Amino acid sequence: MKLFYFPFVCTLVFFLFFQTVTGQGQFHFIDNKEKLQISFINKNNLIILPIEVNGKALNFILDTGVSRTILFNLNQVDSLDLKEVKKIKIKGLGSNKPVDALLSKNNNFRIKNIVGRNQNLYFILDSDFDLSAKLGLTIHGIIGYDLVKDFVVEINYSQKRITFYNPKKYKKKRLRKFEKFDLTFYNNKPYIHTYIQFKKEEAPVLVKLLVDSGGSDALWIFEGSHEKIVSPEKYFDDYLGEGLSGIINGKRSKVYNLLLGKYNLKGTTVSYPDSSAIVIARKQLDRNGSIGGTVLGRFRLILDYQNAALYLKKGGKYDKPFNYNMSGIELVYSGQVLVKERQAAINSNTYNSSTNRGVEVLLDYNYNFIFKPSYSIFSIRKNSPAYIAGLRKGDIILSVNNKAAHQLKLEEIIHGFYSKPNRKYKIRISRYGIEQVYSFRLKKVI
Repeated sequence: MKLFYFPFVCTLVFFLFFQTVTGQGQFHFIDNKEKLQISFINKNNLIILPIEVNGKALNFILDTGVSRTILFNLNQVDSLDLKEVKKIKIKGLGSNKPVDALLSKNNNFRIKNIVGRNQNLYFILDSDFDLSAKLGLTIHGIIGYDLVKDFVVEINYSQKRITFYNPKKYKKKRLRKFEKFDLTFYNNKPYIHTYIQFKKEEAPVLVKLLVDSGGSDALWIFEGSHEKIVSPEKYFDDYLGEGLSGIINGKRSKVYNLLLGKYNLKGTTVSYPDSSAIVIARKQLDRNGSIGGTVLGRFRLILDYQNAALYLKKGGKYDKPFNYNMSGIELVYSGQVLVKERQAAINSNTYNSSTNRGVEVLLDYNYNFIFKPSYSIFSIRKNSPAYIAGLRKGDIILSVNNKAAHQLKLEEIIHGFYSKPNRKYKIRISRYGIEQVYSFRLKKVI
């Protein structure tokens, strides 16, 4: 199956209400090395890193759109040995109220030979906020400015590799083939100024965008943030994702051209979130939106916060077309199912007869019961091909095109929905314990 890396359901942009915290420590190399290169997991253009917190191995999303380190999805807070804990309130994207959290100081972080002493983190107490189900991988938290600010960071999405450079030893000649963009910062979040041509017949508009590696959409644009940024003529309403304070809905469309220096990205997908879900984001009045992983993932990029610079160079996925989910289905991981698997054991017996000499092969079958992942429909767009066919929210996926769902990875199924119009799907589901089969074809909306 040809896989395409396009927007995913989770949009990870968080904003905090908290008291000013001083004394935050820095990350540094413990052996004064020049660099550290590690592999990361790329889930729908989200960067997932292994990081130890107080000696416990956890998975973090590297999110340049957050200014503070956030933890969630830990069954036992005590096992992490959180330091100097204080209860606070946190508000994020979404239209719901702030949620309870713990502010913890003086924690120790480690990524191989990089350490961060005296680190602050925020632990979310809301158990309903669960990124792991949407990514099919246990995610414990997100980290951004606290880590990136102390290094020059190079991200290679295609090779799934991230390199942290000691800024004092960084060789500037590495930047010769990269396009430079100046960064500005607001609340420790990085912004770039660039141009978007919304329609072919119109002139490009200068916009200020948050550089948001934790959002997997290509672009988010705020309606009314500029006199020329208005509601698109062609769009469809959709579920955009989930923030800390609830679900985010909005409009999906396309722009004619995204201009990033010498790079032109034609037909870039864009989301216009409902204004009620982004009240905090709109408090910075000159911000027009965000640039996320579906764009950033097409480049090799270098972040140099100390010199307020972002560098871009074409990556392996630069020329991939921009598409939307043409099925209308948003899937999530929904636990595990017990699957009976047959394994063949081969027994060979030599035999003789008046006419044959040879080896008789006997097949014995052993059966193992193994827990495998299960997926269900978290959201389905009304009037989409899957919705018209009869699929509904809550349906448990049993098979996709005659292949058992537990034999497929979550992202493998999702990426197929972005592949090409008219592709046929036959999906067998369980609804209230009754199995049903539905068929539909992918249909391009815009």
